Amino acid sequence: MSKVSKQVLDLSLGRASARRVRVTPMKARRMVDLVRGMYADDAITTLKFAPQRASEPVQKTVQSAVQSILDKREREGLAVDRRSLYVAEAYVDEGPTMKRFRPRAKGRAARILKRTSHITIVVRQAEADGDKKIRRLAGVSRQSAARGGRR
Repeated sequence: MSKVSKQVLDLSLGRASARRVRVTPMKARRMVDLVRGMYADDAITTLKFAPQRASEPVQKTVQSAVQSILDKREREGLAVDRRSLYVAEAYVDEGPTMKRFRPRAKGRAARILKRTSHITIVVRQAEADGDKKIRRLAGVSRQSAARGGRR
């Protein structure tokens, strides 16, 4: 007799993953480490203006995770404040590596490794009492950002 695992629908969580992204895991981890713990809107803005090529697939994954939680809560008829969403988990795993060969001198061949990444982002809704682990963008709090100033 096999066990049937019941998956609990967590309405405060949105998960998205991009698999086999043609960016090396080391470069993708730089972008993921940048946004881990940030509010989702701040993370998307930061990634939009980051000059690194790896920021685009990470940004799309964050947007997908945000949309996932919004759709999930809308389906259940619950309201959600988009500004209360933050990047709770973000990690990059190594995907399959494509192996290519480059001709070298004296009939030799050098191996070229074209690495890929699996990017996973988990977005959660911040609790009403406030999570202490949420990082704010560039030292600007939500209240002072509304007024247009720093903390």
